[in-house]
Amino acid sequence: MARVGLTAERLVRAGAELADEVGFEQVTVSELARRFDVKVASLYSHMRNSADLKTRIALFALEELADRAADAIAGRAGKDALVAFANVYRDYERDHPGRSAAARMRLDPETAAASAGVRHAQMTRAILRGYHLTEPDATHAVRLLGSVFHGYSSLESAGGFSHSAPDSEETWSRILDALDALLRNWPTAPTPDRQAEDTGPEQGR
Repeated sequence: MARVGLTAERLVRAGAELADEVGFEQVTVSELARRFDVKVASLYSHMRNSADLKTRIALFALEELADRAADAIAGRAGKDALVAFANVYRDYERDHPGRSAAARMRLDPETAAASAGVRHAQMTRAILRGYHLTEPDATHAVRLLGSVFHGYSSLESAGGFSHSAPDSEETWSRILDALDALLRNWPTAPTPDRQAEDTGPEQGR
């Protein structure tokens, strides 16, 4: 029988806390059982295995992060929304490194489609509409922003910028200025005719 007081929700939240403490990759059902001082078998009525636990933590983190992002950008637009959105990701990485790693876990297509990851994409595209980007440039920009937010935050959290000047806070501010400028002046893709000119015989020599 399942131990009284243990629920899937409580276990997932505890798993998320454990991820922040020891790292997402180190989270297992066995480690979680030790935290509650119960036998591993007691948890199997709530989850199948460690992979299932990690998936649930990833979904929890995506939902939590989406809620924070939605609150941050409510009523904002343009650069104001971009900065608020970016800071949510950076703060989440600093405050919850394990959960942040979980939010980047690769999910199967069906699980991903039903997750809060969809909300993240929708919010990013809502911000980009303020910059008047259309497809396929909007998708290129979504990928760029995700790469910058997650990449910078992960490197900063790992101490990658702590041994040199200027301060990482100053760099972050300049990065957001640069992203805003880029999005306002997004490069126009060359037309097929121009592409043909650029790859003509002279360029091939």
